[in-house]
Amino acid sequence: MGVVNVTPDSFSDGGEHLALPAALATIRRMAADGAAIVDVGAESTRPGADRVGADEQLRRLDPLFDALGRDPAGVPLSIDTTSAAVADRATAAGAGLVNDISAGREDPDLFGLVADRGVDLCLMHMRGQPRDMQDRPEYADVVDEVCAFLEERMRAAVGAGVAEERIVLDPGIGFGKTLDHNLALIAGIGRMAALGRPVLVGASRKGMVGLITQRPIEGRLAGSVGAALAAVAHGAAVLRVHDVAETVDALRVWAAVEARSRG
Repeated sequence: MGVVNVTPDSFSDGGEHLALPAALATIRRMAADGAAIVDVGAESTRPGADRVGADEQLRRLDPLFDALGRDPAGVPLSIDTTSAAVADRATAAGAGLVNDISAGREDPDLFGLVADRGVDLCLMHMRGQPRDMQDRPEYADVVDEVCAFLEERMRAAVGAGVAEERIVLDPGIGFGKTLDHNLALIAGIGRMAALGRPVLVGASRKGMVGLITQRPIEGRLAGSVGAALAAVAHGAAVLRVHDVAETVDALRVWAAVEARSRG
């Protein structure tokens, strides 16, 4: 899953894709580089970020959806939003997945919209809100608590009419977690996968990579690829990344070795 943020303030690519030609070029490049899906969002959820209303998200996204309607990019899209109104516009424009960092807690209409549209849904764990989620996060057992949360939100989504087979689960790396919490969650992906749904991991360029490598955001490519491979080794089915070509190449090599080792 490639990442395209149509925002002025996302932690990694903020401002790069506000202009329509840049956003379209990146989506098309990610498609050519091997992305299976591209996740588009118009609200930064970096630590400390303020929320962005549906109207402003749509103002940023509408030109992109209109352009892709005239000339599709050749890759499925997902929409990164907690808003049913934004998800409605995006799925009407062809997005096949709604990626909700609030797991349906923020907009009570979102699950119903997803069910009506028959699209996929990603449920993510987040402690608090982006503006305060990194204020001394604590867990007795982070993997147990995240698994319990995701299981409860999955039941809520199914209860609202979302088909269980359309749900993806995301532990929310960096969303209200310390470095140790993030490492425990990646190591514990198998426990989340035991809930019966694919697990998505988004560690690309995040603070955990910076803390381990002591690299600034622009120097975290190798560390991000390492995190991606570790996540897949522990059972992740989807990787949300900024650097599609490099991650795809690394996965191809890793998969070839794994296939050979199994005979």
